[in-house]
Amino acid sequence: MAKIKTELSVNAEVIEKMAEIAANEVEGVKGLAKKSIDLKGAFKNKNAFKGVKVETVNGAVKIGVYICVDKNAKVKEVAEKVQQNIKEKVQTMTGSAVTKVDVTVSDINFDSEEAAE
Repeated sequence: MAKIKTELSVNAEVIEKMAEIAANEVEGVKGLAKKSIDLKGAFKNKNAFKGVKVETVNGAVKIGVYICVDKNAKVKEVAEKVQQNIKEKVQTMTGSAVTKVDVTVSDINFDSEEAAE
């Protein structure tokens, strides 16, 4: 009996969602931030305002994520944990090698309740 070779293909939008979930799991992350873009990019790319960007080349995955951190967070530690968590989760779920995870801290969250005190 001949072996059937199958190939798995995961849509970039699904990988973006995986990365978003993984980033939000890290303590100190308050959510994704809108990435900064030029206006030309907004018209060319329907995902121009998303907080995650995924590129796949020959099965390797490069991910860029823009996060908002808590005002008391240790930014370097949070960013490193986000990188590690995204890489682990995406590689485990897809089987594809994640070659690079760029984390940009785009915003800091100040709780409105604490600001009122």
